[in-house]
Amino acid sequence: MPTRSDPHALLTSGMRGLLERIERAGQPPMHTLGVEGARAAYLAGAPVLDIAPQTLARVQDLRLPARDGHALAARLFAPASETPLPLLLYFHGGGFTIGSPATHEPLCRRLAYLAGCAVVSVDYRLAPAWKFPTAVEDAWDALVALRDQASALSLDASRMAVGGDSAGGTLAAVTAIAARDAGWPLALQMLFYPGCAGHQDTASHQRFSQGFLLDQTLIAWFFGLYLRSPADRDDWRFAPLDGVDLSGQPRELDEVAPAWLGLAECDPLVDEGVMYADRLRHAGVPVDLEIYPGVVHGFIQFGRALPQARKAHEDAARALRQAFHTET
Repeated sequence: MPTRSDPHALLTSGMRGLLERIERAGQPPMHTLGVEGARAAYLAGAPVLDIAPQTLARVQDLRLPARDGHALAARLFAPASETPLPLLLYFHGGGFTIGSPATHEPLCRRLAYLAGCAVVSVDYRLAPAWKFPTAVEDAWDALVALRDQASALSLDASRMAVGGDSAGGTLAAVTAIAARDAGWPLALQMLFYPGCAGHQDTASHQRFSQGFLLDQTLIAWFFGLYLRSPADRDDWRFAPLDGVDLSGQPRELDEVAPAWLGLAECDPLVDEGVMYADRLRHAGVPVDLEIYPGVVHGFIQFGRALPQARKAHEDAARALRQAFHTET
């Protein structure tokens, strides 16, 4: 049995071997590379362990208008269909600082194929050039634009979901709350190991602080680049679990979209993900929570090496099919 003093014993043999290979490769820590270096390293490394890109009938580059006139680049992935497709609006992970639709293209292609829906992956603006809350505003503006353009893009505006991983999961959760506030029903919020808390002080942050790919130093580096000041940590748009609004009150979660959460057991963020699922349930929101044992943050992009990643893709796609009422 794993002991509390040896969290590495929780890892599956495949996950442990993968982390050992990464360590032997001797790549410098991402936070030492500078922003542009970190982005380049992530882009170069993303396809190494990811699944092969799924062939789809439709791949289309989009431009979505943001509130300040900026055109957000986005990419649409969709299977062949003679009728308007339901849509998953996807926000990539990367600590609000790295990542892009390109780094998450295999995942988005796979979800579109498995769920029989369109997936639009948004290139929201990144820190440090664009600090909080620009990414949050870009996420909302992308949803507004896609609702407006749905008919022209052969999408079904009545069946829309939001989703994302890590920082993108934060954006999806916050966008789901904003959609509730606007009276726009969403079919699902699909959250892979989202960041939810304003402060990284849970037991899992301490237990998995070093040696599990996403470490304490990297998290602090990302948030130091993204946040304008310590006060932003208490804003619900950064911390949907425990943040507050301008009146100092936490955001209620009643009537937000049903949630599917896929968490990694050996992840600093796992506790806050569980706590967010609990808050949603207590608000009466339907929640499907999956915790994938023995894997680390980022595992869904390791589908070439880890069966748990492929299982998570299938589970998330099943949740989408059920939410869109396309399950057969």
